[in-house]
Amino acid sequence: MAQNKYFFTLEIAVRDYELDSEGIVNNAIYLHYLEHTRHAFVKQEGIPFGNMTSDGLVPVVRRMTINYHTPLHSGDVMLSRLWVEREGARFIFYQDIFKKDSGELVVSAAVTIVCMEKNGRINRGDELVARLSKYFEKP
Repeated sequence: MAQNKYFFTLEIAVRDYELDSEGIVNNAIYLHYLEHTRHAFVKQEGIPFGNMTSDGLVPVVRRMTINYHTPLHSGDVMLSRLWVEREGARFIFYQDIFKKDSGELVVSAAVTIVCMEKNGRINRGDELVARLSKYFEKP
């Protein structure tokens, strides 16, 4: 997707304890990078993740697809970028991670989020849409 689609960018440095025995970032650590980026994004928008449940928003990951393109190593700095689209009751966070120094694509992911009610039922996420309305195209 075109770089101008990104709503948010977060700079993250690789920490040595995130490396596996081959000296590259363990594949499971990318889940943390992606989640940290989504949490930082909603916090920037005035929706601290810790307050979501008490505010009646219970977002949960329903599906995640990740494509690994090139590894990160100790000392690398990445730019974790995202944009979000709404499809019915689903919010699709498109997230890409790039090496800061070279711009090389490291990971591309699509994370599907749905909003649950406290009783466990999925709702349309209208409260989340209202809070992120500037990012959704008008019909």
